[in-house]
Parts: sequence; C-alpha cells; structure tokens
Amino acid sequence: MDGLAWINLALFMGLLLLLAWPLAKWLVAVCEGRLPRVMVAVEGTLYKLAGVKPEHGQHWKQYAVALLLFNFLGLLLVYALQRFQDLLPLNPQGMSAVTADSAFNTAVSFVTNTNWQGYAGEATMSYLTQMLALTVQNFVSAATGIAVVFALMRGFARKLSQDVGNFWVDLTRITLWVLLPISFVLAVFFVGQGVLQNFEPYKTVQTLEATTYQAPKLDAQGQPMKDAQGQPLMQEQKTDTQLLAMGPVASQLAIKMLGTNGGGFFNANSAHPYENPTPLSNFVQMLAIFLIPAALCLAFGRIVGDQRQGVAILAAMSTMFVVAVVIATTAEQAGNPLLHAQGVDAAAGNMEGKETRFGINASSLFAVVTTSASCGAVNSMHDSYTPIGGMVPMVMMQLGEVVFGGVGTGLYGMLVFALLAVFIAGLMIGRTPEYLGKKIEPYEMKMSSIAILITPIVVLVGTAIAVLSPLGTVGVANPGAHGFSEILYALTSAANNNGSAFAGLSANTPFYNTLLGFAMWLGRFGVIVPVLAIAGSLGGKKRIPVGSGTLPTHGPLFIVLLIGTVLLVGLLNYVPALALGPIVEHLMLWK
Repeated sequence: MDGLAWINLALFMGLLLLLAWPLAKWLVAVCEGRLPRVMVAVEGTLYKLAGVKPEHGQHWKQYAVALLLFNFLGLLLVYALQRFQDLLPLNPQGMSAVTADSAFNTAVSFVTNTNWQGYAGEATMSYLTQMLALTVQNFVSAATGIAVVFALMRGFARKLSQDVGNFWVDLTRITLWVLLPISFVLAVFFVGQGVLQNFEPYKTVQTLEATTYQAPKLDAQGQPMKDAQGQPLMQEQKTDTQLLAMGPVASQLAIKMLGTNGGGFFNANSAHPYENPTPLSNFVQMLAIFLIPAALCLAFGRIVGDQRQGVAILAAMSTMFVVAVVIATTAEQAGNPLLHAQGVDAAAGNMEGKETRFGINASSLFAVVTTSASCGAVNSMHDSYTPIGGMVPMVMMQLGEVVFGGVGTGLYGMLVFALLAVFIAGLMIGRTPEYLGKKIEPYEMKMSSIAILITPIVVLVGTAIAVLSPLGTVGVANPGAHGFSEILYALTSAANNNGSAFAGLSANTPFYNTLLGFAMWLGRFGVIVPVLAIAGSLGGKKRIPVGSGTLPTHGPLFIVLLIGTVLLVGLLNYVPALALGPIVEHLMLWK
C-alpha cells in the first residue's frame, strides 16, 4: 500500500472520529429523551395523532411485535407501490408495473435495510416509487436498526427492569432528530457537488462524437433475422444522441449513505457521475456510511456509565477495518500477474472495473467501507477485483458486518460477540462470566448463539440450493471458482443485509428474487428478535459490583479477545466455502 493510500486512510479515520464524538452526545440525548422543549412539543403532537403513550415502556416482546408489525406493513406498502406505479402520478417516463417477483424482492430488500437491487433503477422505478417507497424505507429501516441497539443499551444500563423502551417513540425520535436533519445537510452538499435533484423527464442530448454499434437486423415484422446457421444477422448502426436520466437523486443519496442502506437511484450506483460526481463527494459518502455506527459506539460507553467500554468496542472495529483496507488495497495495487507476464505495466495495478476519477485507493477504501457497514453502495465493480481484493469485502460481510456495521446493527452484533467473548473468558478462568456488571447465563448464550448462527446457516444453505439447482446456475456468467464466488457473494450480501453484488450473476429471475428475498428477511429479523430478548433479560438483572476476579472489558487484552472471537467464530463457518471460491481462484492466478 503506497503513501497516498495511507494518507487517504488516515484522513478518513481522523475525520470520522472527529465527527463521531459530538454526534455521540446527541445520540445519548435522543436515547434518554433529554430533548429541547420545542422538539418534545413537535413529537408530542405526532404521538397524540397516532395514539402512542410515550411514557409507557414496553417489554422486549411488545417491542419486538411492534417492530415486526411496522416492518411487515412497510413491506406491503412498498410492494403495492411497485405493482401499481403505472397508474400513479410522478411517472413522466411511463414506467410499467414491476413484476411480482421483482417487487417482492425489492420490498423485502428495502424494508430490511439491505437495498439489494436486481433491476436498473432509472429504467424500472418511477419518481413516486423512488421517493415514497424506497427513500421512505431508507429512513425507517435505518431507524429500526438504531432503535434495536437503543433497547440493548438500555438493557445493559438498567437494573431490575423489563422496560427496554418504546419502539414507536424510538422510531419517531431517531427519524425526526437524527436522520432527517443530517440527511438534509448532506443532500444540499451533494447538490452543490453536482448530484441531480429534479422532477424533469429524461433528456435526449447530442453527443460530441457519434457512437458505432452492432444491432440485430430486423425484418418487415420487426423480428430479428437469422442466417443459414441460425445466428442473428447484425448490422452496423450509428447514433449521436444519448438519453440522460433525471430525477430526485440527492435526497435519496443522502439517506442511503447515512442510513447504511445502499442501493442507488441509478443502476451504476455510486460509480454514476450524477450520483457521485467528484472525489470530494466520494469521500463524504464514505464518511456518511460510518458516521452513525462510530458515534453509537461512543454513545454506548456514555449510556452504560463507562466511556472506556465504548472506546474499546470502537478500537476493535477500527483495528479490523484498517487491516482489511490494507489487504484489499495492496492486492489491487499488485494487479493481475498474468497481465504483468504479458508486458502490462505492473505499476498501474488493477484498474479494471474502477472509475478513473477515483482510482485504486479510493475505490478499495470504498469497497471495504461499504461491506464493513451494511451499506452495499459501490463505486467500482467488485466482480473485477483480484481474488484477494474481492474476498475482503466478502469476508467483511461474513463476519456479520460488525466492523462498524450498519446503523445499530453493527454495534448490537459486536455486543453479541462481546457476550460470547466474556463467556469464553469465564470458562477459561472458572468464573461466572459477566459483562458490565450483568451475569451472562445460559439464556443469554442461547440467544447469542441464535443471533450469530442464523446468518451463516442462511448463507450456506442458500448457496447450496443455488449451486445445486439449474435455476441457480443458469445465471452464472463465469464458470468455475469465480462463478461460485458470485453466488456465495450474493447470498452473503442478502443474508447480512448488505446489498452489494459481484454483479457477474444474473439475479433478476424468479428463482433468485425469491431465494434472496427470504434470505434478507431471515438475516434481518432472525438476528433482531434474539437481540431484543437479550436486552430484556439483561434489563431484569441487578448489577454486580466489580471485584478482583472481574475481567476488565475496556483494555487491550479484551480488545484482542474480542477480535479473536469475531474472527474465529464469525469467519470459521465460511472457510470451506471461501476455499472453493476466492482462495482457489487466487491460487490458480498465481500458480
């Protein structure tokens, strides 16, 4: 990794920590309800209209039921808007209704904060669908993740209480006072950088040069003509015009990054010049992805009464993140040895699939950022990375996206691993494990096991189904190890609610839309429910004073133990599958 890459990484981490510190204080205030009177008055009106009593807390089961019901209703709404978009306004291009299987997949995707897109946004979704269905879900799905970690933090902080908060209050406050104001500022900034924000119809413009391309020759009935061998007859055509998509892009872009949603208004995502026009916009997008996850770590320390606890979690995340960036960037800068053997300049590295305005360093950093968090926005084609460079994003997702992770999901996932780490430490020294003054007993470990194992099961079983079914293998464009990697990446991305893709797999089929839809739903709520159960259990326990035998959970020893637990428990499940994909592909490349 060269000097510029190190400077880029250092600047990114420095600004991230600088911005996360004040935001953490505000997140604590929102979690604890310490808001200015005018804000209390505004949200109070909304509670009255909705029939919500904010002073009434909820048992974890009530909290979970409210969360699941809200998200299920959101799924129905997003599905309906897609199916009837041809009859609704704000559709200047006359987009037709989305097919049933694609609408199901997209509805699940945006409700679960995955934002997997098996379609081209500018060619499929009307402006109304983009705003009312997709952008709205970007807000509320992100708020759902933060609400869950708020409930878990209350479970650690409170004693002898079954109250983990009120889901409707948490959802309202997080949306109104955290996500909306920051998204507004980001949207204005992106517009200033050149990101589109309008409701104009698509524009046909004159190009500087005519483009020559091959197109099928058609008969009088408009059908492709074929030669004697049955192959289509091609003819050369020229065009000097191009259709440019318009739309309200900046408003969706801001929350898709801030809420670690991912996806994109355009099919090319953050590689599109109208969605990510400059190196500065690219850098700010990466900061937006990590901003709330980093701030939540610091907020956790404040809420449990020991800032060092949050710093320790943040240090573990940062360490793994930096190592991943170094590996991915180094692999991409090394390039393809087979091309070097044919005289290609090794100093150029692997620029395939990357935008020249970002280059290898910014592209590799973005790839690790977006897969460490549950974002999925991409500014380069991960399918074109070297085997090791492409494996790093895959591994970051397979760890459970606990290296910063999504808004809320990263922290509560890491705290589940922290419970497992202290449990292992307790077994080694012969003491009852405890974390932050709460005994970790069989119930917590059962729920932690479910939360940790649900996604590997969904990923590996789903991958097995796909590679064994003709419906799954027909969409693979690259046979062999790389084709397997594409399928493994798709299931990994779906079950871990990331949404990015290798992009070499044709996944917009009824088979993959259905399979990935169920993977996304189970990967999201199969983790949330046991995490809420842990929150309720911990909240009902008394806090134990720190003794001479208590394992310190804020020092370097615990950070190393936590990182080891994440790597051993989180990654070992996937090692055999990785050996069949990127690892064997790397060995074949360097043989």
